[in-house]
Amino acid sequence: MLEVFRNAWRIPDLRKKILFTVFIIVVYRFGAQIQVPFVDVAVFSQAFLSQAGGIFGMFDMMSGGAFSRSTIFALSIQPYINASIIMQLLTVGIPALERMQKEGGEEGRKKIASITRYATVGLALLMGFGYFTYINSIDGALVGAAEGNFWCGAVIVLSFTAGSAFIMWLGEQVTEFGVGNGISIILFASIVSRGPSMVSAAVGLAQSNQWALLVGVVVAAVAAVVFVVFITNAERRVPIQYSKRMIGRKMYGGQSTHLPLKVNMSGVMPIIFAQAIASFPITIAAFISKEANDAVDRWFGYQSVLYIVVYFALIIGFAYFYQSIQFNPVEIANNLKQSAGFIPGFRPGRPTSDFIKKVLNKITLFGALFLGVIAVVPIVMSMFSDSLRGLALGGTSLLIVVGVALETVKAIEAQMVMRHHKGFLE
Repeated sequence: MLEVFRNAWRIPDLRKKILFTVFIIVVYRFGAQIQVPFVDVAVFSQAFLSQAGGIFGMFDMMSGGAFSRSTIFALSIQPYINASIIMQLLTVGIPALERMQKEGGEEGRKKIASITRYATVGLALLMGFGYFTYINSIDGALVGAAEGNFWCGAVIVLSFTAGSAFIMWLGEQVTEFGVGNGISIILFASIVSRGPSMVSAAVGLAQSNQWALLVGVVVAAVAAVVFVVFITNAERRVPIQYSKRMIGRKMYGGQSTHLPLKVNMSGVMPIIFAQAIASFPITIAAFISKEANDAVDRWFGYQSVLYIVVYFALIIGFAYFYQSIQFNPVEIANNLKQSAGFIPGFRPGRPTSDFIKKVLNKITLFGALFLGVIAVVPIVMSMFSDSLRGLALGGTSLLIVVGVALETVKAIEAQMVMRHHKGFLE
C-alpha cells in the first residue's frame, strides 16, 4: 500500500488529486468542531455520555464525535445514505426510474443524482428536527433564551440540515476531483478520528490490569484485519476459452482467459445500508422522547436479539441486492457469445448465463455471511461483558475502515494504469 502511494505521489496529476482529497478531509474535520448556536455543549455532552451506548454511540462513531458535541456536522452522511437506499430501491421497483438510469446515459444518471440530493435535504430536515427534539428533552441543554423560541429551534434545525448538505457536496467533490468514493472517504475520516479515544480506552484497560482482555482485543483486531483483506481480495476465476476465427487472411482467437468473480463484490455498502435500516425504529424512538426510547430499546435496542437477527438478515439481503445491480449474468453470456467465447463444458447463451448465476449466488452467499459475522459477532460479545461494549461498534468500524482503504488503493492503482504501462506497478 505504501509503495502504491509513493508511486502515485511521483505523478503530478495524481499528487494533486491526493492533496485535494486531504484538503477536503481537513475541511470536514474543521466543520465537525463548529457547534450549532443556542446549545449548551457541556450540558448536552454530559447527558449524552450517560446514554452513549447503542444507537447514539453509532451516530457518534459515524460522525466522528460531532453528534456528541452537537456540531453542524452532527448528522454526518446518514441522510445521504438513507436517501441513496431509497433511490436504489425505487430504481429497482419503478420502471421509469430504471429506464432513466440504464437507458438515459449520463443525463439519466445526473437526474437520479439530482433527485437523491433533494431527498437528502428532505431527510436531513426530518432528522435535524428529531435531533433538536432530543436536545430539547434534556434539561438545560438549550440556552435559556432558546427554550420555547420557535426561531431559535428553526436556526438549529437548519444548521444541521445545511451541515449535512455541505458534507454531501464535499463527498461529490472528492468523487469528481479526488481519489476514491467521496462519501466512503468522509466516513473513513470520521471513524479514524476516533482513534485517540480508542487508544485512551486501551490505556484504561492497561491501568486497570486487564491485560488479558487488552491482548485478546488487539489479537482479535489484527486477525480481523487480515481476514477482511483476504476475503476482500478473494475471487473465483471462471475459465473462458475463445474460438479461433479466420478474418481475412489472419487467424484470431484461441486464447484462454478467465472471468474474475469477487467473493465480496459489494464491499462495505451492505453493512452501511443494513445498519441504517436496522437502527431506524430505535432512531425514531430516541428522537421522540426518553420514554419512547426506553420502550423500543427493550425490544429493538442495539444489543437486542431482534436487532441482531434483523441486522444480519439485512446484510445478506443487501449483499445480494448489490450483486444483482452490479453484475448481469445474461449480459456477460451474450457478450461472450458475440466474441466467440465460451466456458468449457457449457454451451453459449442460456446455459452459460445459468452457470455464471449459480456460481455468483454461491460466492455472494459466502461473502454476505462473512460481512454478517464480522458485523454481528462483536455485538454478541459485548452482550456478555460491559468491558467489551465498545466492540459492538468496533467490528463494523474496522470493516468499513479496511474496506475503504483497499478500495481507495485500487482506485489509485487504476488511475496509475491509465497513465503508465504495466511495468510501472511492478
